[in-house]
Amino acid sequence: MVIKIPPQVNRAIEILQSGGHSAYVVGGAVRDALMSMDAQDWDITTSALPEETLECFSDFRTIETGLQHGTVTAIVDGTPLEITTYRIETGYSDNRHPDKVDFTDKIEDDLSRRDFTVNAIAYSPKNGFCDPFAGQADIQKRIIRCVGDPDKRFSEDALRILRALRFSSVLGFEIDSKTADSIKRNYKLLKNISVERIFTELSKLLCGADAGRILREYKEVLFFILPELAPMNNCIQNHERHIYDVWGHTIKAVESIPPVAELRFAMLLHDSGKPHCKTTDENGIDHFFSHGKISRKIAFDALTRLKTSTKFKNHVCDLVEYHDFLPDKISKKTYKKYISLLGIDTVKELFKVREADVLAQNPVFREESLEENKKGLIILEEIEADAACFKISDLAIGGRDLVRLGFEPSPEMGRILEALLDEVMEEKTENTTDALVERALQMKDCRKE
Repeated sequence: MVIKIPPQVNRAIEILQSGGHSAYVVGGAVRDALMSMDAQDWDITTSALPEETLECFSDFRTIETGLQHGTVTAIVDGTPLEITTYRIETGYSDNRHPDKVDFTDKIEDDLSRRDFTVNAIAYSPKNGFCDPFAGQADIQKRIIRCVGDPDKRFSEDALRILRALRFSSVLGFEIDSKTADSIKRNYKLLKNISVERIFTELSKLLCGADAGRILREYKEVLFFILPELAPMNNCIQNHERHIYDVWGHTIKAVESIPPVAELRFAMLLHDSGKPHCKTTDENGIDHFFSHGKISRKIAFDALTRLKTSTKFKNHVCDLVEYHDFLPDKISKKTYKKYISLLGIDTVKELFKVREADVLAQNPVFREESLEENKKGLIILEEIEADAACFKISDLAIGGRDLVRLGFEPSPEMGRILEALLDEVMEEKTENTTDALVERALQMKDCRKE
């Protein structure tokens, strides 16, 4: 089989070979190309030592990216390419980075240090494939398998535990039994990995097509990363609307929403508060009053610990807190308040959250609940069509207009604008300059009295 390599990458390989060195593309791009997927981030590995690589590309702009680890970046026809010397790594005292890197002239040695067989395939147009660990066969069998001893691979770099789960989720591959057993033995090594790295891998995992399977089969790993999730497991919901425990419902909800990180995290955490507010009435029916607010606090703490951006955290927390709204029972006035508080885009996403929540409940009520969603969307569309006013900046007058009317710049002026906004959203006052000026002056006179 021949795989298509970008011309810049092919040129770089030819330059290294013309200098008397062997060179291959390696890793994820080779894997993706073999799977007929769009391959990106073409990494090149070579027998050339770093100084020899610099010499080969003396006519090109180069960046000494990490010479101690054998990496040089060469800019070829405007494309930056990472070129790394074949290497052997030893000693991983922090379960993440090698204590020592030695260079080698054998591609097989370099491939033997890599994480999974599907990522340990090298290719060059001149020499074809170098695949000493049967990575191509594992791609055909759709298996994620560690190169060599999985316990050793995970002790070298514990992030590989999450990478295995992420690849399984995204590619739809099963995890080899020995690799799976090792994950369940070693997942606590993740305590040595930075939360930023964990968040990146977890986001990709959750957005994979097989995320639900991973959440079911490797829940202990998820509970170690996010202990807030563990109380949901085996938390029974004795209610006509539910057929799963809270964790089972959560998994179905994650599977049922589009693969966008904020949406998937929202569904992962939307019912995290339920175990903490569960009550059972005299008829044996379970209730979870105010679980949206409790879930928001839990989500906020979890995402703070993962050091997500403030924007990401606040967005997820908004979706979590308001996920349990009843779309057909809300008036236009209330919708406008939601929009004023959250923004129109977030309110639209709440309908996706609501739909995913419904799809994870008792199917007996599914058609009825989805119809309620449709009715709510019609109301929202009507509000949008009216070009309604949702925030102070949407008002036909602003602070400068009030100053011209004789108002003193003060917090009081801000309160008047907020009062005007409330009246416009409640359709008590038209959002026109004349109407708002008249009403503002009335408010001014009333406050004097």
